[in-house]
Amino acid sequence: MKFFIRFLASGGFAGHLPAIPGTWGTLVAVALYWPLARWSGEMASVGRAAVYGGATFVLIGVAVVVSDLAERRVYGRKDPGAIVIDEIAGFLVTMAGLPVRWGWVGAGFVLFRAFDVIKPWPIRRLQALPGGVGVVADDLLAGLYACGLLHLGRWALSAAG
Repeated sequence: MKFFIRFLASGGFAGHLPAIPGTWGTLVAVALYWPLARWSGEMASVGRAAVYGGATFVLIGVAVVVSDLAERRVYGRKDPGAIVIDEIAGFLVTMAGLPVRWGWVGAGFVLFRAFDVIKPWPIRRLQALPGGVGVVADDLLAGLYACGLLHLGRWALSAAG
């Protein structure tokens, strides 16, 4: 059971790669995002939103539970860097409703990582929440910040063009 929890929590062990586990985890998120977004993008807009949103919502729930279990049963400490399932969920939030194009994915990657690392108010405070909620909540808000900026940029590009 510990192996399975570690596998999920670390994004297929990407969180155990050297130096920058959050970035490795976000790269795993890109690998998951691309086929999900492409597949859901083939549906009508309501179906696409339902599939993408539902998958993201389920992943967030799994991330909270798995992060909590990983903290308590596998790593034995609060929010170890090897847990990157929170980055995966946060990146999916970042990309919600955006075009499925590599330029947007790249911009989302950079903005999400920046917000996740810098942790502007109140992102850092969310880490103090208990268990898996504290592990995941800060990444979800970083994803919302990045998503908001990307949609603002998309609006500005369409207004200018």
